[in-house]
Amino acid sequence: MAATRKIVLVTAEGLQKIQDELAHLKVDGRREVADQLAEAISYGDLSENSEYDEAKNRQAQVEARILELEEQLKYAEIISEDKVEKGVIQIGSTVVIRRAGEKEDHEYTIVGSTEADPITHKISNESPVGEAILGKKAKEKVVVTAPGGNFTYEILKVK
Repeated sequence: MAATRKIVLVTAEGLQKIQDELAHLKVDGRREVADQLAEAISYGDLSENSEYDEAKNRQAQVEARILELEEQLKYAEIISEDKVEKGVIQIGSTVVIRRAGEKEDHEYTIVGSTEADPITHKISNESPVGEAILGKKAKEKVVVTAPGGNFTYEILKVK
């Protein structure tokens, strides 16, 4: 029985990043690995050649990432701006939330799991916070169940 693959939700920007990374790895990544392998082979005896082992490991990493990106593209579904219901948190929404008992507001954009990047304030729809606030509106409170316990957040704005 074949396993069903879930759809990978991405923004148009996220899709472009996947395509760019894939193109880079197929051309530049593979060429760099081929150059590393050629140099390592030139050193002679491969049985005790750490450069060769390192290049082969890098080759495996590049090929695995290429397969992963191709799989993401195969199941990618772009989140359409016209499908976004105004005021309701969905993938692509930017929200301002505040954790109960804190004074600091936090702004996040909800994205598909492949685009998540907490450093740039992009959180996955599958993360505890992302999952808890999906479908909600401004002024609502939600309880987020996370590994550290349960936390209450107030949704201040939805953009």
